[in-house]
Parts: sequence; C-alpha cells; structure tokens
Amino acid sequence: MSSRKPVTLHRLREMRANGEKIAVLTCYDAAFARLLDDAGIDALLVGDSLGMVLQGHPSTLGVSVNDMAYHTACVVRGNRTAWVIADMPFGSYQESTEVALRHAVQLLQAGAHMVKLEGGGWTAPIVRSLVERGIPVCAHLGFTPQSVNALGHRVQGRDEAAAGVLRKHAEELAAAGASLLVLEMVPAGFARDLTQHLSIPTIGIGAGAGCSGQVLVLHDMLGVTRGDPFRFVRNFMDGSASIEVAVRRYVTDVKSGLFPDDKLHSF
Repeated sequence: MSSRKPVTLHRLREMRANGEKIAVLTCYDAAFARLLDDAGIDALLVGDSLGMVLQGHPSTLGVSVNDMAYHTACVVRGNRTAWVIADMPFGSYQESTEVALRHAVQLLQAGAHMVKLEGGGWTAPIVRSLVERGIPVCAHLGFTPQSVNALGHRVQGRDEAAAGVLRKHAEELAAAGASLLVLEMVPAGFARDLTQHLSIPTIGIGAGAGCSGQVLVLHDMLGVTRGDPFRFVRNFMDGSASIEVAVRRYVTDVKSGLFPDDKLHSF
C-alpha cells in the first residue's frame, strides 16, 4: 500500500514553486484510478475526452454532466491520494454563472476536488463566481476541444497578436482565482514564458517542457487510440512489460524532464 500523503492544491503549488514537475493523466474508472495513483500520478483528470475514447463519439461535445458525474464517482472510489479534476462538459457553464455553479456542485458532490472549464475572456467571471463559492477551478487555454468546430485541430498562439490574446486571458483567469491552467497545443516558447510569468501552475499538453507539469489522455499514452496520434503523444507502452510499468515510466520521464521532448512532441 502506498504511503504517499494525499495530493492537495497546496501541494501542487509547492511543486510549482520547487520546480518539481506535476504528472497528470486522464482517468475514467476505479480500476485505472487505483493503478495510476499507485504508480505516482499527482492528479487524475476525469476528462470529457471520455466521449471519444469510451463512448466512441467523434468529439467531446456529446458528453453530459451526468456522464461526467458518473465517471468522476467511479474514479474517486478507486483513488487514494491523487488530486481529482473533473471536466465541465460543453453546455454546462456557457449559459450563466448560476448554471455553471449548479453543475460544478454536482461534480464536487460526485467527489471531484476541482472542476475544469475551457476558454478565456468570457469565462473569467464564471471562474470568479465559482472560486468565491469555494470551488477550485482549473482553466484551459490554447486548443480547446469543446471549440473544435470553430478552431479546428490547429496550434493556437503562433503569431504575436494571438499570443497576446492568450496571455491576456491567462492573466485574467489567474486574477479571477483559477488555481491551475492547462495549455494545449501552443508554441513551447510561449508556454514557457507564460509559465514563468504566472503565479499558478501550468499543465501542458502539446505545449512543451517548460510548463509546470504535463497531461496526456490515458488511452493515447497506452497506444490504444485509433488513428494517427497527435504529435505531442508518446506511446509509453512501447517497450513496457505492463500498463503499470508504462505509467511509472510516464511519471519518471515527466518529472525528470525527458518528456516531452521539445523537438519531438512540441510546436
């Protein structure tokens, strides 16, 4: 049995301050939650990516709050010590702060420690409202999967103007009380500079090694996702004798800085 103390928000902030990388993976059920926690994953993200990897949808847009609450509860039952983040799915927070609060409460009642929502600008007031009511929030900028129909699968923030908007949104979200920030598919240099500028931890996915930590979709890093993987994905099952070994390799390589490689896995 692991002797690790439960990972808290304070612990994640300490890790950022001390330069210790934060290892995150998505998780959707109790069995994998136990395995990932035992392997040393710092945070489990119950992602709306379940719509694609579990439900077989072409995007995350069809996932409901009830879906998220169900899988969050499953993960919580298997987890012992990792920090648990639950995605707020499409449609669960766009309407109003009142609707966002109701759905965030549902996810926390399912056992999540924190909720995550996508986008900047218009989301800052929602983040502030949730945080004022005692709900920790993780923000998400760059490529945001819930906006796939508007953005396409493209790297965000490549030019100076776009990077300036992302930087402004990140500052607003941090000022509104967001405790973590996921940066997805943005240039590695921009993510590194933004991480140094902000006072909150950043979690990268296709954003280079300069972030405070890294996240991948569990099925992607195990090499079981159909189709060609994104550039930022590495198959940790390649050369591993078991899933547990693959996850431990992921944790080790994130914390040592071996993953991601800015030349192979970044933009």
